[in-house]
Amino acid sequence: MGSNSSRIGDLPKNEYLKKLSGTESVSENDPFWNQLLSFSFPAPTSSTELKLLEEATISVCRSLAGLWTVFTLGGVGSKVAAASELSSPLANQSLLLLLVLANLTDAADAPNPYRQAIMSFKNTQDSSPFPSSIPHAFQINFNSLYMALCEQQTSDQATLLLYTLLHQNSNIRTYMLARTDMENLVLPILEILYHVEERNSHHVYMALIILLILTEDDGFNRSIHEVMLKNITWYSERVLTEISLGSLLILVVIRTIQYNMTRTRDKYLHTNCLAALANMSAQFRSLHQYAAQRIVSLFSLLSKKHNKVLEQATQSLRGSLSSNDVPLPDYAQDLNVIEEVIRMMLEIINSCLTNSLHHNPNLVYALLYKRDLFEQFRTHPSFQDIMQNIDLVITFFSSRLLQAGAELSVERVLEIIKQGVVALPKDRLKKFPELKFKYVEEEQPEEFFIPYVWSLVYNSAVGLYWSPQDIQLFTMDSD
Repeated sequence: MGSNSSRIGDLPKNEYLKKLSGTESVSENDPFWNQLLSFSFPAPTSSTELKLLEEATISVCRSLAGLWTVFTLGGVGSKVAAASELSSPLANQSLLLLLVLANLTDAADAPNPYRQAIMSFKNTQDSSPFPSSIPHAFQINFNSLYMALCEQQTSDQATLLLYTLLHQNSNIRTYMLARTDMENLVLPILEILYHVEERNSHHVYMALIILLILTEDDGFNRSIHEVMLKNITWYSERVLTEISLGSLLILVVIRTIQYNMTRTRDKYLHTNCLAALANMSAQFRSLHQYAAQRIVSLFSLLSKKHNKVLEQATQSLRGSLSSNDVPLPDYAQDLNVIEEVIRMMLEIINSCLTNSLHHNPNLVYALLYKRDLFEQFRTHPSFQDIMQNIDLVITFFSSRLLQAGAELSVERVLEIIKQGVVALPKDRLKKFPELKFKYVEEEQPEEFFIPYVWSLVYNSAVGLYWSPQDIQLFTMDSD
């Protein structure tokens, strides 16, 4: 069966299309019907099989046509599809349809059956029975699904599907966290965040939340430091000939925080980045020297910003004393936000020192190299408690370096640090509650996800036509 022929079986092509569609108005050049006719079907071997095939084809095509009509009703415009979407249009349309169905709101008397199915499906290798409370159960090969998700994270819709599965289906989440090749999934997510300037904000959010969900698992936080990577070509700030997946993750998240501080200033992005770092902090292992440097460099940047706002507030206050008519900017709010972030960074450093000091000589080295940076926070009322351990570590190792003499090489300093870790009494480090953050959806997640999904349909669906001026669900600059 082929769309290039002017006849289909015994009928002219235009007559066959009318029979399939059940309408007189179908065009011979309609892209939807031509795509359907391009599919290959096995040749029937009897008149009975021929009749059954024809009836099944007509039924399926009319059902798809109904969906097509709903999508294209009244539409006259569209966006040019990306190359990846054009290369596999049926897969792209199917994924978009799945996301639309999964994000339908629940009926008053029944939950969304598509979301229920996504929340509960299992691996084909899982032979345990489904609970009777799950009415829409099915099984799928998790390995095939995992490999496909790893390969397709350049698109918003694939990342959104990965988020949906990780967040809503515990079977999928357990399976993925047990994989021994998590780098195949994590690296594409990190690349999305690394190229934050080129991605839309929704795609960046989804990638970041996926990382946050993964870092809720201690096993994941340990294993990522055991995976060694070589020559990460897309990371251009510095040549990384060899680095652990954990250290690379830290580098990319810190870079995202710094980008956000200077460009978008999105508190939501800040919060989730810091939450992911905090979840990992107790499990930091053998941090790459550059990752350790960037942790301290981020703290340095925050410290400078803190001092700048303090200076602005002081100058503003002096100016207001001479003029009662000039309203004061709300520096207190700015200062509060910066101090919250500084506090979180100190807690992350403290968590690493308390739980895995002996695994991270490079972080101790970075703290010693920039020890003057922490001086101003030792007596600050907002940071006094959390500074105790950091101050103790800096003082202890500074003393050992002084005893070793001047003009020490980097190698010698690291050797002294490794020896000192054994000598430092662990009971001198104050215990703090474990840093653990869990992703929770907003109370009305549909307000975010439904417009997002339909914006993806508008921007990514191949051959679907829309009237831009009639779209009200999302703004046209949300792509």
